[in-house]
Amino acid sequence: MSWQIAIMDRPQQSAAADQAARWNGPAGHAWVEAQALLDQVFLPLEQLLVEPIAAGSQLRVLDVGCGTGSTTLAAARRLSGAGAAIGIDLSGPMIELARKRAAREISAATFILDNAQTHVFDPAGFDVIMSRFGVMFFDDPVAAFANLRRAAKPRARLRCIAWRGPSDNPFMTAAERAALPLLPNLPQREPGGPGQFAFADQARVHAILDESGWGAANITPVDVPCSFPESALNDYLSRLGPLGMALREVDDRTRAAVIAAVRPAFDAFVTGTDVRFTAACWMVEASSDSGS
Repeated sequence: MSWQIAIMDRPQQSAAADQAARWNGPAGHAWVEAQALLDQVFLPLEQLLVEPIAAGSQLRVLDVGCGTGSTTLAAARRLSGAGAAIGIDLSGPMIELARKRAAREISAATFILDNAQTHVFDPAGFDVIMSRFGVMFFDDPVAAFANLRRAAKPRARLRCIAWRGPSDNPFMTAAERAALPLLPNLPQREPGGPGQFAFADQARVHAILDESGWGAANITPVDVPCSFPESALNDYLSRLGPLGMALREVDDRTRAAVIAAVRPAFDAFVTGTDVRFTAACWMVEASSDSGS
């Protein structure tokens, strides 16, 4: 049995406009809806990202592609006095939620709704520029990292976590691989284009950093165990990624049938009452001083 999902013809638009539409539309709303689950899943990566920020320090931290704000809030908790944690994202729905979370937490974290590739930051304003899964979506990554370099103070540190390749992350692609025979029109990932695995090629990431003025680049693999309750698995696979976006366009009957057909692809990741997988990522580090 197969289902055909009609993909509406859309006018040609730039990659930047496409990303803005995506993250202010279905993808952004999906991340808002799944915020609590995603925070739980990626908590180990959040902890790894903010670990070097000394407790009580007065650094100015920029969180790029901050999404619903978890990593920005985590950085803010480690700061004091003149320290500041500022998140930036082009997704209106996610920034709206991030601001609400900061207000509930009575956090000093603040948020900017804009594209970090083109936003006019105050020059030399940040000691740390960090990101968890937020830097792979630029349509011009060299221009984006050059813009971030201008926002960095002398001797500022860049610290980003990005996914390695699809073959290193079978959990991340299990749903779409299982669904493809059922949904032939499922949108395909574009190798090298903006998206989850845009930074899979380590040499390409080095070249981006070099061309944009960052120095002392160090790109190392990190393999981080992640988990969440098995009871949330259907919700996870049906909301996120290419399959989640496609299922928003089908009726309830088709949606339930596709989920039932895809769910066995995750059996290998289920241990007892938990889903466990390894997030295979790059830790990308660099200095704003190109010679350091």
